[in-house]
Amino acid sequence: MPQIFKIGSYLVYFWSNENKPLEPVHVHVSEGVPTENATKIWLTKSGKCLLCNNNSHIPQRKLRNIMDILEARHSEIEKKWYGYFKEIRYYC
Repeated sequence: MPQIFKIGSYLVYFWSNENKPLEPVHVHVSEGVPTENATKIWLTKSGKCLLCNNNSHIPQRKLRNIMDILEARHSEIEKKWYGYFKEIRYYC
């Protein structure tokens, strides 16, 4: 599972197996170690983030900060997604 970067104690990563057909570009976020039921955040074509779920139970204020950082680093995430999966689609 490729780790993209860390935000404080939170890991931002992809799962290696993102299903067939490949899901739209998104990241998983969890504190400490990657977990199967981590928070999932979609990246939109316009550079915004949409919360799919907050299964990691990240406090709302921290989650908003994480999403702001993801939006600021949107192009970096897209490049890493494409570099790893060799294709990219968007949720919206």
